Amino acid sequence: SDSAKVAYVLQGAGACGVVLPEAAREKVIPVKEGDALALPFGAVTWWHNAADAAAGELVVLFLGDTSKGHRPGRFTNFQLTGASGIFTGFSTEFVARAWDLDQESAAKLVSTQPGSGIVKLADGHRMPAPRAEDRDGMVLNCLEAPLDVDIKGGGRVVVLNTANLPLVKEVGLGADLVRIDAHSMCSPGFSCDSAYQVTYIVRGSGRVQVVGIDGTRVLETRAEGGCLFIVPRFFVVSKIADDTGMEWFSIITTPNPIFSHLAGRTSVWKAISPAVLETAFNTTPEMEKMFRSKRLDSEIFFAPN
Repeated sequence: SDSAKVAYVLQGAGACGVVLPEAAREKVIPVKEGDALALPFGAVTWWHNAADAAAGELVVLFLGDTSKGHRPGRFTNFQLTGASGIFTGFSTEFVARAWDLDQESAAKLVSTQPGSGIVKLADGHRMPAPRAEDRDGMVLNCLEAPLDVDIKGGGRVVVLNTANLPLVKEVGLGADLVRIDAHSMCSPGFSCDSAYQVTYIVRGSGRVQVVGIDGTRVLETRAEGGCLFIVPRFFVVSKIADDTGMEWFSIITTPNPIFSHLAGRTSVWKAISPAVLETAFNTTPEMEKMFRSKRLDSEIFFAPN
């Protein structure tokens, strides 16, 4: 691929083959729902859907920064084999010389696979067995990892960063999986290190609002599983879940994101002096005290009253 990316397994189970740049051996990684993989520039990958019918379809979400890609705004995948494979463009002479084959064998090897992108295995063909040890340093399962935030009745967060998945440094992207309970609210917040957020709703539904420059509301919508939206730098986003709850997976364009929240115990309002708040809001000391007394035991997620 022409872009570094984060892969998140939405459904199913299978295997992912990864050859990192300059690696001498491929990693054959068993993958399952909830797994996140950081795939840097230059990585060669293949994905295989397990034959186990109980696992269902293998569904993988890819999110990345395509601004420097071959066609900005979309991923371009350079296939190594198949009808659109790189070697179909070279002459038989060049292929034969590169692989040290006679020209007839080289031509046959390049042209035998008519498929492109996704191909079905022949009956009885066995793919390499996934190796559990190959998950080390390559995968973080967001459904099983220790929680970075856990608010009873509110929500839970697992953050991917350089501490728990070192490859995100090479990818240049952090990520998180957030799950909020029915009718809970995610505090209005923004990335304070000039990062974009790209958010994909995994399941559930709820309302989303994004506010930008000059206090203008730039997005107000109801989002559900399968929806994706982008939060520009410094814009403030908040979400309130429906009675189904809401789960989303986001990438952030920095490997160790820092967020500021504008409501709750850790919000900026709790740090600012009373006199400044009175002036800023043009309000009375009594109103300021009432305002400051709220949300003293809540941060990031607010359970319904």
